[in-house]
Amino acid sequence: MEQALDFETLMKELASLGKERIKKSYMGRGAKEPLFGVATGAMKPLSKKIGINQSLAEELYATGNFDAMYFAGIIADPDGMSEEDYDRWMDAAYFFMISDYIVAVTLSESDIAQKVADRWIRSGEDLKMSGGYSCYCWLLGNRKDSEFDKEKLRSMMRHVKETIHEAPQNAKKAMGEFLYTMALSYLPLHEEAVEIAEELGEIMLMKDEKNPKTIHPIASIRKELDRGRLGFKRKYVRC
Repeated sequence: MEQALDFETLMKELASLGKERIKKSYMGRGAKEPLFGVATGAMKPLSKKIGINQSLAEELYATGNFDAMYFAGIIADPDGMSEEDYDRWMDAAYFFMISDYIVAVTLSESDIAQKVADRWIRSGEDLKMSGGYSCYCWLLGNRKDSEFDKEKLRSMMRHVKETIHEAPQNAKKAMGEFLYTMALSYLPLHEEAVEIAEELGEIMLMKDEKNPKTIHPIASIRKELDRGRLGFKRKYVRC
């Protein structure tokens, strides 16, 4: 008889799926112990067995184990979480893959997504800002254009234009991705997003290293436009 996937069993399952190569890759991006190094695709069969389970998601997220936290985002109930719950999850996010790819993704499937993301963007805190802008990227790439306030998004783009060069590093990267997503996935402001991205050009991420990192939103936008991706919308946000 198949053992139920309770917390302990699930942690063992995740541990068995860990790969040292993937673990090193995650750690190179900022993850820290504990983690197993599980490929996101390998989690899909487990998530299908469990479905939505908020209480289990909370247990997993509280471990601080990156793989468990990621899986928590997959099985969480987005509308079953309050603003306080999302703040708590964000407070536990110690690097961008948690803030932007777990917390922001889960938030983007909730009814309070824009309200919470707006507050995080205004916080001035790097990972909260990053998560807020990333949430908008997930929203814009999934929901109909009619669900958004055009003037609000225009104001957000102008704010990005004025502040991106002085923004914290993670937020700066997410702001660039926000411009990229606006240009491709939100048709009402496509031309304005392209104009702003062109004006900004290459954006420095890290100034103090011998080989500074940069992002170039307009180059990425042009590449996707050449591929015929204007108006892109994904069917699902979470895997």
